[in-house]
Amino acid sequence: MAIQLKEAGFSDITVFEKANDVGGCWRENTYPGAACDVPSHLYSYSFELKSDWSRRFAEQEEILTYIRHCAEKYQVWSHIRFNTEVNAAEFDDDSGQWTLTLSDGNTAVADVVIPACGQLSRPAYPRIEGLDDFQGEIFHSATWNHDYNLDGKKVAVIGTGASAIQFVPRIAPVVNKLTLFQRSAPHVIPKSDYAYPKRVQALFSRFPSTLRASRWATYCELEPRALMFTKFPQISTLYEKVFLRNLRKCVADPVLREKLTPKDPIGCKRVLLSNDYYPALTRDNVHVETEDISRVTASGIDTVDGTTHQVDAIILGTGFTATDFLAPMRISGRGGKSLNDEWRAGAEAYLGITVSGFPNMFMLYGPNTNLGHNSIILMLESQMRYVLEAVKKLHDNSLRWIDVRDAAQGNFNDEIHKRVSATIWDRECSSWYKTAAGKNTNNWPGFTFTYNALTRSVNLDDYDTTQLVS
Repeated sequence: MAIQLKEAGFSDITVFEKANDVGGCWRENTYPGAACDVPSHLYSYSFELKSDWSRRFAEQEEILTYIRHCAEKYQVWSHIRFNTEVNAAEFDDDSGQWTLTLSDGNTAVADVVIPACGQLSRPAYPRIEGLDDFQGEIFHSATWNHDYNLDGKKVAVIGTGASAIQFVPRIAPVVNKLTLFQRSAPHVIPKSDYAYPKRVQALFSRFPSTLRASRWATYCELEPRALMFTKFPQISTLYEKVFLRNLRKCVADPVLREKLTPKDPIGCKRVLLSNDYYPALTRDNVHVETEDISRVTASGIDTVDGTTHQVDAIILGTGFTATDFLAPMRISGRGGKSLNDEWRAGAEAYLGITVSGFPNMFMLYGPNTNLGHNSIILMLESQMRYVLEAVKKLHDNSLRWIDVRDAAQGNFNDEIHKRVSATIWDRECSSWYKTAAGKNTNNWPGFTFTYNALTRSVNLDDYDTTQLVS
């Protein structure tokens, strides 16, 4: 977003970053095996294509290097205030400006605020009795302790989500015993991953049109999958058959295979990609435990069947607080309106970007803009274009602020949730897409090109506006 603003001629830009580097989730998640589940040619900015990705699905370190490269090439570093978290943001009705309260005790004033905090940035910790009593090593996958040597240790992994299916195969060969505590089995399908030979990288570099063609081919491969999630859930039965065939191929033991067979329809929860997860679970030193955990003790984990699992370390692969948008910031809009109060029943926003009563605040990756089938970069670039046009309209029309109207936001979200109710995500299963009350606040119920069309221009008829006082 900062790059787009700079390219458009705006220079008074400050990016507040709570950590000491750029990179977001690719800076934070350094666990063994961390990698993207979207092909690299599509998981990169359209304005900064990279010809020398080492493989089709890049790993964490390479993605982080790419993000740093972008910040360097487009001279964003000088605009970033590192180690500075925004604790609160308060809108002043008279001045039409936002005052930000910062973690270092200072404040900052801004005409426009663009929260870009992501949906998967705050680790979720399970509520398990005795978790704080454990005397061994314990850490979340998003805060991996690289100083702790897992070699020869008895390790418990709690959770079987996107992170666990990546790090479990990496640590299984080195630990003495790995016990994987599984609450529900995920759908894990093969990952069409491979390394790009040097000659292919050279081709992409010499002929950029081939790189763009690869990007479009990847898009055309992934985009039709939206039909299964949104329009025609019955298609999922075909994918289910492919999944079961692969599971039978990878897992010969019928008892283990039964444990690893999901009870939910495919797509109801996030579909995961891996070629080595199921083979890792067939190792002699790996045990999949499906009994519920009753409590954690000083030396291990007890399950409800009375079994005690003695372990040296516990790794929490329990995901993120995906539905707590913008938390833990305290955001106050017009008339002191609290965003926490507005979102008490679940986060909503117009186009996933703006919220009525909070002028000149534009979110990236906001409510109902997550995808289950394609690259989130596509959604983000649509949002960045929309936000940039909104900022231009503020400037060019001498507007003090614009504030999306209640009716526009309400109509949009009524339609979104009507469409969500017909998707596969609304089946009877729990997932991180939903709040505790069952409201899906995360996923976009349609195609990326549909969202792109909706965000192509800013219609000021959807907004209340106030002119600057000359």
